[in-house]
Amino acid sequence: MLALEVALMSDRGGRKYNEDACGHWHSKRHLCCVLADGAGGHGGGDIASRLAVQELIGRFSLHPTERAAELEQLLRVTNDVLIGERVPGTARQDMHSTVVCLVVDFERHTAHWAHSGDSRMYWFRQGRVLDRTRDHSLVQGLVDSGVLAADQIRVHPKRSELRSALGIAPEVLEVSAREGQNDVQPGDVFLLCTDGLWEYLDDAVLERTLMAAPNPGAWVGELATEVRKAAHHKASHDNFTALVVWTSAA
Repeated sequence: MLALEVALMSDRGGRKYNEDACGHWHSKRHLCCVLADGAGGHGGGDIASRLAVQELIGRFSLHPTERAAELEQLLRVTNDVLIGERVPGTARQDMHSTVVCLVVDFERHTAHWAHSGDSRMYWFRQGRVLDRTRDHSLVQGLVDSGVLAADQIRVHPKRSELRSALGIAPEVLEVSAREGQNDVQPGDVFLLCTDGLWEYLDDAVLERTLMAAPNPGAWVGELATEVRKAAHHKASHDNFTALVVWTSAA
């Protein structure tokens, strides 16, 4: 069995309100973590992100997924629900949300995840990035095609343009879902975060602060401090949210 600790933080940054949302649920066997970053204007974004988190956690708790393909389907069902909640002429008329969902099986020491948009999941082992999700964004597509170097994603003027997120037509929705290629080991750490965080903190900063952190709460606090320092020049910098899963031997 694995022992898990969860810590989270969410900050509205330089914006008037926070459109990020996150949450988690666990049974004796599974942990399900969900993080979302809404968009839509006039309050629609925060409705969309909360709805995505609530729907995914609620549906997972009733029927926990065992494989990534099942989790992908759960995201697609959540997309249908979000579209059905739109109300023309209100803040809900054009709401969208990125989403990333991680499932850890305590008993089997496995993990699977799924996402849509540019909210990310990082998997760390011995303080180093072992794996992470790839964004559904214009600039990630440019990187994948060899047009853009990976380290240019954070500074590209169109880095916020998404190819996909919850709230678009089901036939064009992109969802990426994966099984962990390695069993989860005690000491592994998972980070779910919105682009308001990873845009300012590259892998080197994430690894340095993780190696120095005594516990997950201290790490998310340090991540928040690092974002504020890096974004101090930008008065209207984005909301930023992080959810950390810290594993150890039971």
